[in-house]
Amino acid sequence: MKPVQGVTRRRFLATSIAASAAVLLSGCGFRLRGTDSMPRLPALSLEGDDNSTLAQQLRTRLQQQGTEISRGAPWQVTLGTPLLRQRRIGSEGRASQDHELTLSTTLSVQQRETSAYALNNATVATNTRIRVSDDDLLNREALFQEAEETLARQLAQRIIERLANLEAMQ
Repeated sequence: MKPVQGVTRRRFLATSIAASAAVLLSGCGFRLRGTDSMPRLPALSLEGDDNSTLAQQLRTRLQQQGTEISRGAPWQVTLGTPLLRQRRIGSEGRASQDHELTLSTTLSVQQRETSAYALNNATVATNTRIRVSDDDLLNREALFQEAEETLARQLAQRIIERLANLEAMQ
């Protein structure tokens, strides 16, 4: 009978602590990040390198959030050409090699009516590390392509967060 009480008491304490933490965090304004917590952005026009994977990811994510994208929008977002840099980490003699991939682009945000820049050629970047085996040449290209697509999604999200934090657009 004693082990049952100990389990019940521990469960009660764990539940109480979790509930208390939730109440404290909500009281101070803490919210989990996600697309639902992002503020609504005004209508935007995407300019620059708008055919890249990054631009397509950005357009899709903005539309999913309900942001209107049109040519004559009051805010013009200009994307630079995305640059993927690859750096090998570790010694060359091993069969598996770690690679750090960094995807970056420049970002400008300009109000069409006044031609004022809220952001001018700001660099936005994200990176990841992958381990690639030199023995598996067929899988190697697939790993790099998957990592590049993931970086494009992450960078698009980072750009949206940057746009949402611009007070001039609010």
